[in-house]
Amino acid sequence: MFAKRIDFSRYTSVRIGAINTLNYIESPQDYAELLQKTSPQIIGKANNLLIAPSAKNLCVLSKAFDYIKDLGDSLEVGAATPSGKLFAYAKRNNLRGFEILCGLPGSVGGIIKMNAGLKSYEIQEVLLGILQLENTAKLGFKAAESLGLSYRSSEISGLIFAGIFKKESGFNHDLVELFTSMRQNQPKEPSFGSCFKNPKGDFAGRLIEAVGLKGVRFGKNKSLCFSEKHANFLVNLGDSTFEEAVELIELARERVRSVCGIALENEVQILR
Repeated sequence: MFAKRIDFSRYTSVRIGAINTLNYIESPQDYAELLQKTSPQIIGKANNLLIAPSAKNLCVLSKAFDYIKDLGDSLEVGAATPSGKLFAYAKRNNLRGFEILCGLPGSVGGIIKMNAGLKSYEIQEVLLGILQLENTAKLGFKAAESLGLSYRSSEISGLIFAGIFKKESGFNHDLVELFTSMRQNQPKEPSFGSCFKNPKGDFAGRLIEAVGLKGVRFGKNKSLCFSEKHANFLVNLGDSTFEEAVELIELARERVRSVCGIALENEVQILR
């Protein structure tokens, strides 16, 4: 294992953070030793994270876990593999079920952990299971059915080292066009992606707009807002801080609860 000082205002997708230490895990043994000393916080590519300047024990898998291995009837994909790399592989090899990864940022581990997707399409549709630390010597397989996968969440605890995926022929180019079209209404400015999960039967963006927060600038530099293009995207337009982002997220939750009687649930993960 090795460590680097990282500027999280450049590393995270929302471009908010401070300079902090990031530990790179190079083997299962590294992770086992780390668990004996502390409680590591795994950040992946930090596409759906808000990280406090005071956050401790931040960890990520090294490039040793950026790989795609053909196992014959399945694929083993390292959890540090970028989603775009897996999408390109599936397209090239005519594999169905990975179309949802088109334009979806992040690493395979994070995508599994959050059961990422768009509308009713989710990564769990092609997931057979994951590899996690079984003991200090090796990794073990956990079947997808045991992971508690649901809408933008899972019951996975601990570090995912790899995902095991189905291999089924029939890459669907029409789905790629559909997903590309659906993502055209998403802002290009730095953001978390969706800030809140959609409540059942409704949309978080509609609720945020309904309570008057869409497009309103917040923060010392007026550099934070819920996007005019898609109100469920909290975007950073300049030099914004962790505290300002937390304050705006809580303001949205409180206002929607007060006005609409609905408790919004964070999709963004906050590490302190």
